[in-house]
Amino acid sequence: MANSFYQDFTLGILGGGQLGRMLIQSGIDLNLNFKVLDPDPQAPCCQLADFTNGKLTDYETVWKFGQSCDMITIEIENVNTKALQDLASAGKKVFPQPEILELIQDKRKQKEFFKNNKIPTAEFILVENKEEIKKSINYLPAVNKLGREGYDGRGVQILRSEADLSKAFDAPGLLEHLIDFEKEISVIVSRNERGELSSYPAVEMVFHPQANLVEFLFSPAQLEPTIATQADTVARSVIEKLGMVGLLAVEMFVTRHGEVLVNEVAPRPHNSGHQTIEGNVTSQYEQHLRAILNLSPGDTSIIRPSAMVNLLGEEGFSGMAKYEGLEEVMNIAGAHVHLYGKKLTKPFRKMGHVTIVDCDLESLKKKVNFVKQTLKVKA
Repeated sequence: MANSFYQDFTLGILGGGQLGRMLIQSGIDLNLNFKVLDPDPQAPCCQLADFTNGKLTDYETVWKFGQSCDMITIEIENVNTKALQDLASAGKKVFPQPEILELIQDKRKQKEFFKNNKIPTAEFILVENKEEIKKSINYLPAVNKLGREGYDGRGVQILRSEADLSKAFDAPGLLEHLIDFEKEISVIVSRNERGELSSYPAVEMVFHPQANLVEFLFSPAQLEPTIATQADTVARSVIEKLGMVGLLAVEMFVTRHGEVLVNEVAPRPHNSGHQTIEGNVTSQYEQHLRAILNLSPGDTSIIRPSAMVNLLGEEGFSGMAKYEGLEEVMNIAGAHVHLYGKKLTKPFRKMGHVTIVDCDLESLKKKVNFVKQTLKVKA
């Protein structure tokens, strides 16, 4: 991909959110030009690249956009894969590959893939509607997941007993055994066209109890060496069996019996890798670019232990975003604030994140708590 470092190479990104924004920030160092497609005219990428306002799920919009790019990638899975398949057939490079995106878009297909490829995952059954779930009451407690379009905590309901059945989704999905886990971790892996693999040390994630999305994480995860090795092996196995080119975040449960089970995967830079910008030698964004450009993977070593705190819109506030406590947080040694350029806040909207690097784990935890208590996104 020698021409990728010249000014006539354009990388198209489907999705103009914060992941695309950070991908562009990394790609500037490689002299790349970017085009971005997003349905929100005020998306975080709108002023950073040649920006097109349009639907990611519309065939004609994606087809036309892709024709003007040398390569197409994504920062969100909910895109028109038929248009991407036709662009690939017409000679455009599309990574991750459209058929893999199509598989991952549907959690039912994703889980079937895990099962068929002997990738360890929680037991599950497929369900078509709420009525089928009611007939499967003996399967509870379970997690009810929508097959399609669940994202950032949406499309997931925990059904512990018959009393919870009213919350079940009346649409195709799955019931997954509720896992008694000790930790939730993520391993990010990459693979280029030559089949070269690389992985980051596992991180430990803590989820917001209401919003069901990552509230903060620590890198590296505090794991027994055998568990860490097991998680790395499983994550590498997933991307290899998919044959995927790009970056894959593999979210996993560590059970109380020392098992590692794959929960879900995301074929793009991921919330569980933001801290790599400051905490690792190579950021996940550079690694994604290296993979799709068929360059050798970068060094994933940890420079210093790190934590990442998501900045979520405060409950009870909607409107023009105001940041309280920003200066106090920026005065913390090792803290790095990343704001996503979103003008409007609403409850639990991802507005930014803070990475903190510190060699002392207890100090790191204290700084995480200070950030959580101090930096608030209000209106």
